[in-house]
Parts: sequence; C-alpha cells; structure tokens
Amino acid sequence: MKVTGEMPIGKATRFGAAGTVKAFDPRRGVEIEPPFGVATADDVDDACQLALRAFESYRETSPAERGAFLVRAADNLLALGDVLYERAASETGLTVERIKGETARTAAQLKLFADVVRHGRWRNATIDSGDPTREPLPKAELRMQKVPVGPVAVFGASNFPILYSVAGGDTASALAAGCPVVVKAHGSHPGTSELVGKAIQAAVAQSGLHEGVFSLLIGAGNAVGEALVDHPAIHAVGFTGSEAGGMALVRRGAARPVPIPVFAEMTSVNPNFVLPHALEVRAPEFASRFVERMTAGAGQMCLKPGMIVAIEGPGFGALRDALAHALRGVPAQTMLSPGIYENFRRETERSRHGQSSVSIAQGQAPEARFDGQSEIFEMDATELLAEPALAGEMFGPAAVLVRCRDTQQMLAVAAGLQGQLTVALHIDSGDIELARLLLPVVERKTNRILANKFSNMVEIGYATVHGGPFPATSDSRFTSVGATAIERFLRPVCYENLPAELLPPALRDDNPLSLWRVRDGELEQR
Repeated sequence: MKVTGEMPIGKATRFGAAGTVKAFDPRRGVEIEPPFGVATADDVDDACQLALRAFESYRETSPAERGAFLVRAADNLLALGDVLYERAASETGLTVERIKGETARTAAQLKLFADVVRHGRWRNATIDSGDPTREPLPKAELRMQKVPVGPVAVFGASNFPILYSVAGGDTASALAAGCPVVVKAHGSHPGTSELVGKAIQAAVAQSGLHEGVFSLLIGAGNAVGEALVDHPAIHAVGFTGSEAGGMALVRRGAARPVPIPVFAEMTSVNPNFVLPHALEVRAPEFASRFVERMTAGAGQMCLKPGMIVAIEGPGFGALRDALAHALRGVPAQTMLSPGIYENFRRETERSRHGQSSVSIAQGQAPEARFDGQSEIFEMDATELLAEPALAGEMFGPAAVLVRCRDTQQMLAVAAGLQGQLTVALHIDSGDIELARLLLPVVERKTNRILANKFSNMVEIGYATVHGGPFPATSDSRFTSVGATAIERFLRPVCYENLPAELLPPALRDDNPLSLWRVRDGELEQR
C-alpha cells in the first residue's frame, strides 16, 4: 500500500482542499513526501453525516458480525508490514522494532474487543421480573441493557503512532460498542495514519458494513478538531494527549447545545515511593531499573516513571549516587517532534529553577538537533509542597527525586499529589506498616497501584485500568485501555412491561444471544 496524502472518508478517498501539510522526520530534520490534503469543513461534515447514517445498521450488527469485522481490521493492520513500520519510524524517530511491537499489541487489542463483543457481558443485560399480584402496588417488569451512544470522534496520540492512534484503544472500544468512528489523525504521523485508516476502511468493505462506520480526517491547527467536536452527529470523544489539548476539548464538548462527554487521557508523573527498608537494602538496584524505565522511548510515554519520593536516611545517598551513575551512560535520543522537544526543554528548565533543586546528573550530550538529553533533579519536599508545579510532568527523559525528612512528610507529599495514572510503592518486609498508611492516600490519587514494579506499557486485558483522577484523565470512572474501555461509549436503556415480541434479543426470555445475564439479582448462566 502506498501513502498518497488522501483521507479515507467512507468508502472513498479524497485529497483535502484546505491546504497541504507534510510529515517531518525528526531524526534527519527534513519534511517527508508526499503532501497531505487538509480536510475542509465539508469533509468533516461528510464524515460525520456518513457516521450518523451508518449508526442504525451498525448498532444492530450481531456479535459474530461485529467481532469478525474487528478481526479483519487487526489482520489488515498486520498485513501492512514493512510499509507501515518504516513509515511510522520515519515520522516519529522511534525504532522499527518499537513500531512492530506497537502494531502487534494493537492487533491483539482489536482481537480482544472482538472477544468482548462476542461474550456480550458489556450489555449488562438485567431482568427484574414483574409481579402483578404484589400489594399494595403491582411490581413492574423491568429489563435493562446498555446500547451504543452514537458516532464517536477519536483524536490520535503523538507518542504511540499505532497503539493509541487511528486503530488504538479508543477506536477499538468504540467500534466494539457499536459506534461508528471518525478519527482526527495526529499531525506528527499523517502517513502512518493514512495507512492504518485504509486498513480499517478495507475491513469495513470486506465485512459488508455501511461505509460510514469509519472515516479519517487530516487537519492542520485546531480547525478540523474543533469542527469535529462541534458536529451534532458526534456523541462522544476519545482523546490522548496534553492537559491543555484535552481540557480544550472537554470545555468545547460541554459548551455544545447538546453537551457530549470527552474522555481525555492527559498528564501523569507516575510517582515511585521508595520506603525506608526497601531504600536501605536495594537502592542501587532500584536506581538502575528506574533509569531504564525513565529513558525508554526517550521518556515519551504516559506511564514513564517521573518522580521518586524517598526519606533522607540510610540508603538515600546510595540512591542518589546510583541514579547519577546509571544516567551518565544513557545516550540522548531523538524526540517525536520539534514541538515536543521544545516543550521538554521548557519543562526541565522549570524544574531546574527551584530554590532547592539540583541536577544529580545528565545523560550523554545530544548529537542531533532534536535529541533529548536525560536528566534527574533532586529537590526538597518542603519546596515541592509549597510549589507543586516544580515537579510537574516532563514529557521526555527526565525525572525528580524528592527528599523527605520523615514519614509524615512522605505522607504529605502523597496527599498533595494531583491525579495520576499510576503510583508505585517499593517496599520490603519492614515497610508494611508505612505502606498500610500510604495505601488509602494513593488510592485517592490513582486508579492503578503497583508494588515493587515500575509503571510500563499496560497489559491489555479484562482487568486492565488505565486512567485516574484529574488531571490524569477527565473522568476517573473509566479506563481508556482494556476490555472495560467499552463502557465509555455505552448508555443504559430500561424497557418496562414491553411485549415479548418487541424486546431486544439480549433481553428475550429465550436468550438467543446466549448471554450471561442478571435475573432478579442473581447471575443467570447462558
């Protein structure tokens, strides 16, 4: 498949007429051919209207039909092979091996959602039997299931050009829910987006579905994204990116004449609390693994560990020295784009200028223009508590070591955290009581707690949670990764005393979909 600069909208492809943009190779510092046509207002309207027209038929697809479509999309994605790997690597500076891994995980995620659809538990089919003889009032018969909300807009992420972009978790879960999807491609990898978009477009055709089930838009600046969120056909939005970008969309969705939810995954420093006994016995081991995770992918991951919180005492000096030793050997790495590189420089300067802030060490010096140099800062917890912004997210290979004077100050740091995607506790047998005190505090700050592990690429499964209180996400009740991500794009409908012949299949007494259901409060096996 060749990159042409066109957008798959419904069953057609078109070259946007609102100007052109080109991808950029951050390793070579040059633009990449071909030019991409920017979507017009009419392109946005056409994609959204097609999605709305597709909704009624797509929402009624059987579990087998919808599952088969998701599997075809996964197979088409994998079939792109080297064309996709090489294009994505050139547009992002990431390695081909990293892109291959992302592609495999994305295909596996699509197939997971195919299983989710077939199992049908997402419908939450529930039946409360009626009782017309009940006194003093008859009991009504109630039957409830969850149904798709409608067409969904998805914004691709910069840092995961496959896994969190066109065919990523937002798209996969929305399609699994029965919602047509219109994707706004991320500007840093339009060629990658076109290839993946055409793979999904082909799966739509191969599955005999309405052409409006999927479309892809190319944009420059904010105009296309704003028009997409504003369009009355769109009923929900999935976004992965910066807090500024996410909150702009949240406010825009809420300001519509008919407000819609915007599920935004935004910012996190993923703190690591190293408790005293663990610090004393394994500081060097912790430091080596922390630096490895902090610098993976040039630190451009939402789950990058970006903060260490430890108490000054036995092992603290060894931790500081080991972090410095491990960091000095780390080469500078190409960052995803010039914009991300400049933001990283500003963020590190912010952390550098605290009164108590010192640079423990830096990695090897940059060799190319957009190489990010790794660095770890140390600062006092007292200053951090007074100015929390000093230890805000640095999207790149940098982190902060927070020095606490005692356990109470460590607890205060935990209590002062903003919402996080993850919090890790590094504990030894002598740390159990302090960990017991920390747990309820960090439970209020995150949806995922790790012990003696570092936050990393989350396992995609049924128990997966990738989300957290603001500003980690815009709604901590949901996950953007894993089987239950589908719940963002569903709403409950209750049917009261409906004649049997009008009941949806999921709620009929003969259970034609063979679902696990709840009847009168008890699990009813299929």
